[in-house]
Amino acid sequence: MFCSKCGTAVPEGASFCSACGQPMAGPQPAAAPSAYTPPPAPVSSPQTAGQPAAWAAAQPRVAYAGFWLRFVAVLIDGVIIWIPLMILLAITGIGAALSGAISAHSGDPTEIVGALFGMAFLAMIGLFVVARWLYFAAMESSAWQATVGKKVLGLYVTDMAGQRISFGRATGRNLGKFITDLIPLAIGYILAGITEKKQALHDMIASCLVLRKL
Repeated sequence: MFCSKCGTAVPEGASFCSACGQPMAGPQPAAAPSAYTPPPAPVSSPQTAGQPAAWAAAQPRVAYAGFWLRFVAVLIDGVIIWIPLMILLAITGIGAALSGAISAHSGDPTEIVGALFGMAFLAMIGLFVVARWLYFAAMESSAWQATVGKKVLGLYVTDMAGQRISFGRATGRNLGKFITDLIPLAIGYILAGITEKKQALHDMIASCLVLRKL
């Protein structure tokens, strides 16, 4: 190479011109390699390109169940629970009447029949409480997550995270209905139509949701 000032030939790698002392331009340092090289973008194949959309389409769409859907479900469940109890009450009543007729010769038959009917009425109340508890708690904590009435209408009960509830929580929800029953004008139930997540009072007590499939 040659000096840019005086034109004297200068050996390669020299820092100064031997004739005039002109500094020579040294070799330029190589550029430092990049610390990170992004990987190439994946190429979508016909088999994988539609998977996200297909997966989203396969997910069930749900919404909160409103008051009227739940009311119809309660009517269906009420029929299911009450029919066996009414049959049992009829059998008990007939038995009480027969027992009174048989025992009429020993004491006042009116008092005997009245006592038997009173016992039958108390037994019916106890049976209704137990039957309602077992029916709702067992069905809503089962794989169905719903009673027959809810199942017919596409409703099901979950916790606040949308997961299946345990038998204990389902029992707490059922016991909470006794508190809901005490609120005048059915306001505890009407809350299912006006609250943000369509929760009745017993749903709030047990931290549960009633959802419907769209």
